[in-house]
Amino acid sequence: MSGEASGTRTALQYGPVGDRAVEGPFTTRQLSRLDEALTLSSRETGILFSVYVGEFAQPTRAHAEALFEKLDDNSVLLAISPGQRVLHIVTGPKSAERLPNRACALAALSMRSSFSNGDLVGGIVAGLRLLSDASGRPST
Repeated sequence: MSGEASGTRTALQYGPVGDRAVEGPFTTRQLSRLDEALTLSSRETGILFSVYVGEFAQPTRAHAEALFEKLDDNSVLLAISPGQRVLHIVTGPKSAERLPNRACALAALSMRSSFSNGDLVGGIVAGLRLLSDASGRPST
């Protein structure tokens, strides 16, 4: 894992590939861009955003939901397996109140478009931005 949950931002995590750990597919510059997007999205919304990049066990949705169990009810997990061509957006009970399925579907569509053009980082950043915009600011 490249970082732990802290304050209003959660981690970018890489999954194992087979029996070996992965150091990650991102350059230092890309990691900085992802870190900034995660931090801004979480700070602006009060929702804890997290990204997982790696392979999934079958069934993939169940694996993504198992990863989400490590997060809290006010979290959103973007779970991505480029090699398997799989993307899951998992919301908790509290975050789902502010992010309807339609908003998640639109973010997923945008992300898949970027991914198909070979832009993994841009897709993740765009997805975070769309989800952040859709959820609005936290109510006080």
